[in-house]
Amino acid sequence: MAGTPGRGGAAYWDEQAPRYDRTTAFLEPRLFAPARRWIADRVEGRTLEVAVGTGANLPYYAARATDLTITDVSAVMLRAASARAASLHVPVRTLQCDAAHLALPDDAFDTVVCTLTMCCVADELAVLRELARVLRPGGKLLLADHVESSARLGRAVQRVLDAVTPARAGEHHRRRPLQLMESAGLRVTETEASRWRLVERVAATTSDDGQRG
Repeated sequence: MAGTPGRGGAAYWDEQAPRYDRTTAFLEPRLFAPARRWIADRVEGRTLEVAVGTGANLPYYAARATDLTITDVSAVMLRAASARAASLHVPVRTLQCDAAHLALPDDAFDTVVCTLTMCCVADELAVLRELARVLRPGGKLLLADHVESSARLGRAVQRVLDAVTPARAGEHHRRRPLQLMESAGLRVTETEASRWRLVERVAATTSDDGQRG
C-alpha cells in the first residue's frame, strides 16, 4: 500500500492504483490473504488502517471495527479503498497523509493496522513511532509485510530484486520491522510467519514503561 513519499510518492501510487490488484493477484491467495486473515482475527474497537492502498484488508476485518479511519498518501488509492468500504456497507473516515506524519491525535485508536507498507517507507523507525503515537495505551499494532527470508535461496532472490527494482518504487525486500519494535516504544506480543518467512506478521502494544521512542 502507498505509505510515504519514500515509497515512490503519491504520484507513483496514483499511477499504480488502477492495476494494483491485478499486479498482486498471483501472490494474494498464496502469501497475502493468510496474513490478512491473521490480522483480521485480532482487530477490535476504534481502528486505523495506515497506507490502506486499494482496501484489500477491509473485507476481512471491517465488520469487527466499531469505528474505522483509513489513510493513504495516494488520493487514487484512497478513493479505491473508500469505494470498497462502501460496497461492504462499512462507513469510514478517510485521510490523505504520509504514514510518518499522521494528522491524528495521540492515543486515539484501539487498533492500528499496517500491511505491505514497511517494505518501502523512507524511514521504518519513524513510521513505527508514529503508529505507536496514535495507539492508545494497551492498544494493538497489527503489522504484516514481506521481509528478509529465513531461507538462503530466498535471500539471494531478494538481493537480486533489490538490485533490479526501479528506484521510483522505493521497494526493499530484506527489511524486518520486527527488529525495530523495541526502539519504537512497542512490545511484541505475538509473531508468526509464512513458509521461508516470506511474509511476517506481528502484533505489538505500547511498551510497559509508556515510552514511545
